[in-house]
Amino acid sequence: MSVRPVRPEDVPAVVGLVRELAEYERALHEVRLTEEQLTACLFGDSPALFGHVAVADDGVAPGEVVGTALWFLNFSTWRGTHGVYLEDLYVQPRHRGAGLGKELLRTLAQVCVERGYSRLEWSVLDWNTPSIEFYRAAGAVPMDEWTVFRLTDDALASFASADRS
Repeated sequence: MSVRPVRPEDVPAVVGLVRELAEYERALHEVRLTEEQLTACLFGDSPALFGHVAVADDGVAPGEVVGTALWFLNFSTWRGTHGVYLEDLYVQPRHRGAGLGKELLRTLAQVCVERGYSRLEWSVLDWNTPSIEFYRAAGAVPMDEWTVFRLTDDALASFASADRS
């Protein structure tokens, strides 16, 4: 197994993995990501998205991108440092159990330590027991007292254009 930073030639595979993850999370209908968008975000003039891929070294799919971690920087005002927010972590089911997910997560932890970032954070669906168990085994703790809020689509546009008077 190997984990390395994502390369431009990996983009089609990463988009495919994002779609697989969305299908698993019962939200494929929400995916709008294109290869062009991901390429621009990862490799444009001022990238704000970063990524790593897991590459199979086994006899099943040698050299194939079979997992990904897409992440970006956040900032903790309480700690006064940046952190990493892990947007997506996904390994194809047939390659799970070989340590690829753990190695992707560990790679991001190393990025944090090497750069002096104070946190590595992510969200997981409440019903995703296998992932929750995987994260707990890594030493992660749930932030149960926090609730994620989100504005998207019509609600985002409506709120942004609401009368300010």
